[in-house]
Amino acid sequence: MGHWLLAFVSAYGAVFLLELPDKTTALTLVLSSRFRGKPVLLGAGLAFALQAVIAVALGSAITLLPDRVVAAAIALLFGVGAFLLWRESRESDSDDADGAGPVNRDATTFVRAAMISFGTLFLTEWGDASQVTAIGVAARYASPIAVGLGTFLALMSVTVLALLVGRKLRAKVPAHVIQRGAAVVFGAFALIALWQAVL
Repeated sequence: MGHWLLAFVSAYGAVFLLELPDKTTALTLVLSSRFRGKPVLLGAGLAFALQAVIAVALGSAITLLPDRVVAAAIALLFGVGAFLLWRESRESDSDDADGAGPVNRDATTFVRAAMISFGTLFLTEWGDASQVTAIGVAARYASPIAVGLGTFLALMSVTVLALLVGRKLRAKVPAHVIQRGAAVVFGAFALIALWQAVL
């Protein structure tokens, strides 16, 4: 039970901290300004559930390899995650103005709004640092359900916060500070895993 809980908390905490200042939050804000909250939430839920399953499947497949190869793969995944985070933290925050003017939120049907939300959020998360993180956590702990659930709930928590709090969320949390801090932590995880691969 302790191992399961550790896997869940690791996945939830890492993905939540990564997604809080991420482009997914900004995209959710844009979607919520165009559509009603319920279809956006449904589309996000479907997209993130699928992303969590894919990440856990990839991470679980890695664990079938020999221990040294697994440690090297984890080091690579966390190293890539650290690089992606550091790079994103250096990019300018010029995407804030992408939500073009007010839109009639009731003009689009529920199903269409949910499908647009699903497609855009699924594609945005593909290859994202949080997906790489979920793969790494799934490879580290042999608890795919815990990691998948933690990843999914973290993504949904950030989405709900973005829908409820709106633009104030990004104003209170400097994105580059969290991203660079997470990049340092990821770099440390990568070095630890690399050390385990070499020994």
